[in-house]
Amino acid sequence: MKVVFIQPSYPLEQQDFCRGLKEVGAQVIGVGSGAEAAQPAKTRRHIDAWLDAGNLLDIDGAAVRIARAVNHLGIDRVESLWEPTVELAAKVRELLGVPGMSVETARGFRDKQVMTDRAKAAGVRVPHSFRIRSAKEAWEAAEQIGFPVIFKPIAGAGSADTFRCDDADAFARVLGRTRHVSEAVVAEFVDGEEFTCDSVVIDGKPVFESITRYSPRPLIARSEQWISPAQVTFRNPYRPDLMPGIEMSRKVIAGLGLGTGFTHMEWYRSSKGEVVFGEIGARNGGGHLVDMMNWSNDADIYREWARSVCWKSFEARISRKYAVGMVFKRALGNGRIKAKVGVEQATAKCGRWLISEQFLPIGSPRRDWKQTLVSDGFAAVRHPDEEAVKQMMGYWIKDVQLFAG
Repeated sequence: MKVVFIQPSYPLEQQDFCRGLKEVGAQVIGVGSGAEAAQPAKTRRHIDAWLDAGNLLDIDGAAVRIARAVNHLGIDRVESLWEPTVELAAKVRELLGVPGMSVETARGFRDKQVMTDRAKAAGVRVPHSFRIRSAKEAWEAAEQIGFPVIFKPIAGAGSADTFRCDDADAFARVLGRTRHVSEAVVAEFVDGEEFTCDSVVIDGKPVFESITRYSPRPLIARSEQWISPAQVTFRNPYRPDLMPGIEMSRKVIAGLGLGTGFTHMEWYRSSKGEVVFGEIGARNGGGHLVDMMNWSNDADIYREWARSVCWKSFEARISRKYAVGMVFKRALGNGRIKAKVGVEQATAKCGRWLISEQFLPIGSPRRDWKQTLVSDGFAAVRHPDEEAVKQMMGYWIKDVQLFAG
């Protein structure tokens, strides 16, 4: 099994997907930008060959360069789980004639309006939305939907350049800030809780599913530096209050035509109890979500994704033993981390249920919290009882603070 794996070094979790491919017996041809020697040691350890394909965001050019370089090798799969290169992987597949998601299918996971239209056709409740390419079209869309609205790029990951606009003045400010966005979606704002549904899929059928709730919603978490974003992966995603998200994910996966791979869907439960689609990517969720799934189930989902795409098999025994909580911290101030307050006390209160604590060391430059959910580090806890997880998360949210200066 020869697998071309595009962008095996970034984001960080891609290194573990690369490891997974190697551990299930694949010969891995890593593809990225730059020399092999410049790649992380973990990536280099799990590849059999390396191809510097130049600018990966030049999708048409990079696809040709990759296909020409590997055409003689007898490639079996072409994979990528980094959002900007999902379509690139599809183009390389078509050039090589190997199985997997087509360019047209990939478009449904990247173009948010196409995505919404296909989800709606699959019988899913979607936010009212319009594709816009000018300020005039944006104002017409906002008028038809009514405030509040969401403005977001037509293709993108996370909440970059995504804004809630409660009135015309806020909308005008956002349009001024996003002139660099050539194409976007203006959509109905759904007031309520935000969840994910993450799936490993084989031939269109989910073989593993997991649900996580964001707290607060990412748009709110991005609004103020003092907020400690948090998320909970549920022990049992099939309980009655979460099943609507599972059922929606299955409909969307079928409607968008994914064959085999990973999906990360975001969905809402409105303040009125209505379940509404958000968006879906043909990739894993970021922010250590795969690690949380692993800790919840004592499994290695990185490796099982690899087994699924290589051998159409999923062998892990999913235990559903724990709820898992993660809290991200942002240092107050600028410069370098100079103090961490409350960490020892929170650690002692959590005891053996604290499974990971990865805050930046004293003296490290603090990160830009607007650019990364992980911010200046995180703590993760797990417990069979979800209420116990929430209590422990509270220690890290309320009692722990990082300072920079």
